[in-house]
Amino acid sequence: MIELEKKESIYLLSMNAGENRWNTSFVREFSAALDEIEKDKGPGALITSSTDPKFFSNGLDLDWMQAPENYPKGGDKEVFGEEFMYLMGRIITLPIPSICAINGHAFGAGFMLALSHDIRLMREDRGFLCANEMQLGFKIPRPELALFRHKIPANSFFETVQLSKRWSGLAAFDAGIVQGKGSLEELPKLAFEKAKELAPLAINRKHYASQKEMLYGENAAINLCHGPAHMLKNSKEFEV
Repeated sequence: MIELEKKESIYLLSMNAGENRWNTSFVREFSAALDEIEKDKGPGALITSSTDPKFFSNGLDLDWMQAPENYPKGGDKEVFGEEFMYLMGRIITLPIPSICAINGHAFGAGFMLALSHDIRLMREDRGFLCANEMQLGFKIPRPELALFRHKIPANSFFETVQLSKRWSGLAAFDAGIVQGKGSLEELPKLAFEKAKELAPLAINRKHYASQKEMLYGENAAINLCHGPAHMLKNSKEFEV
């Protein structure tokens, strides 16, 4: 489901489970890849991508969620919510720069994954970003709303979370949701160039991570309120 390799100081994390839908097993494999990254020291950057040319991540594994007993490989459904939220908060505060190469559709949980990265680059000719919880009849949890509020410009936030707007690559770039765009063929090169540019920022990983905690953690400096990383990592405190 998850492949991790390292080229120079760049970590390449590839999701290779087709539509890359989220269940507990997928969360734990992703988390194990982060464990490997965090064992290292010194400069580095992460690039997250998908091997599927159409889908970056198509959200929750709905079949598994509706009937987990029929899909035992998906793992324990009871722990999914808390473990998934914690993983998103962990990505936000990763001790190295993180770049997300969005090659196709990123819906719901897939959109959250993209927003949890420092930089987002998106395919310009195909694929949409969408927080589709309202369309599915779900309410967006407060930690997830905090993530969207921190990472999406204010003028696009309401359309995203309440109106389930689908953002194309070009529209997402114009709205400031993604920081770069290109063709499917250009995206890996753009991501690698950005990763090489940013990797030296993590020469002191402890400092790089601690400043992220100040921005997105408990009592976040940017708004004197808890940031999304703290809320995601402690999601049970914010269920109401």
